[in-house]
Amino acid sequence: MSKLYNKHMITTQDWEKDWLDEVLSLAKDMKKHRYEKPYTEILKDKTFMMFFYNPSVRTRQSFEAAATELGGHAQFLEPKSMRLKEKGKAGETVEDAAKVMSRYAVGLGIRILEDAIGEYGQGENLLREYAKYLTIPIVSMAHDKYHPCQGLADLMGLQEHMGDVKGKKITMMWGYSSMVRSWSSVQEDILLLPRYGMDFTLVYPEGFELDPEVVAQGKKNAEISGSKFEISHDRREAVKDAQVVYSRNWMSPLRYTIGKEEEKKLALKYKDWRYTKELAAFTDDAYYIHPMPIDRGNEVDDEVASGSRSIVIDLAENRLHVQKAIMALTMAEGWK
Repeated sequence: MSKLYNKHMITTQDWEKDWLDEVLSLAKDMKKHRYEKPYTEILKDKTFMMFFYNPSVRTRQSFEAAATELGGHAQFLEPKSMRLKEKGKAGETVEDAAKVMSRYAVGLGIRILEDAIGEYGQGENLLREYAKYLTIPIVSMAHDKYHPCQGLADLMGLQEHMGDVKGKKITMMWGYSSMVRSWSSVQEDILLLPRYGMDFTLVYPEGFELDPEVVAQGKKNAEISGSKFEISHDRREAVKDAQVVYSRNWMSPLRYTIGKEEEKKLALKYKDWRYTKELAAFTDDAYYIHPMPIDRGNEVDDEVASGSRSIVIDLAENRLHVQKAIMALTMAEGWK
């Protein structure tokens, strides 16, 4: 039985680095031997349940494909069509739902982002509450605070293209968009990539700060690994000599107070914040990464997003392989 059997994956920060290494190693081998035994029988006849409080493209596709390729089945569920307890309404409690699902399935995934909650932290709290009562593992399929599967897919792709990422510079840059994106994917990389020794530069307009506790932990992770962690508000200086650039929008800390429409107006003040081919010229021929969907022409130039140094499609594919590895290691009793 894997030492990771029944472990929850809510953020990579909860896991030891050697556990993450095991996931990455298995994911790479699964990618190489995608349709071969024993991988195709690991979850044979077993069910993985998925709660989608928010819609998705790649998340549903990749988790359903992952379960299928492991020999199992992913069951798509929308809480709005279920009788779950909500504030001010009668319904089934988290405790009861978790205990029953533990009898039906081998794992549970939850996706809950800012449009489904009233304040930052509620999504994280919901996952932690389910984890308290489940006897099967829970996997975050992206919530308001973290997106561990995307973070591991990013790291896997960077390792595939760059080898050892230690000492390589990544610049994470805020980009304009009217999409009002959550903090989940960017905060996961803020934690994960410095743990692997990447020099991390975070650049954004003032007023678009992220969770201070997450940023503090990212700095601590960098200190432990011997890497750098810097914050800037100067785009040109921040991307200078970067080997990787991650340009993506994220909401301001005011999002839950002022609402989505006012948040869009706030972002409009910085419409010129876009990763352009001119900015790319200051990098060290940097790879471009993004968790998708890309807001082309706003977050990044088309020429960059579709250019020869863009590896966004590779990272999107890696979601499938990383998720298969996590599911195998945490949900397959008696395997490995």
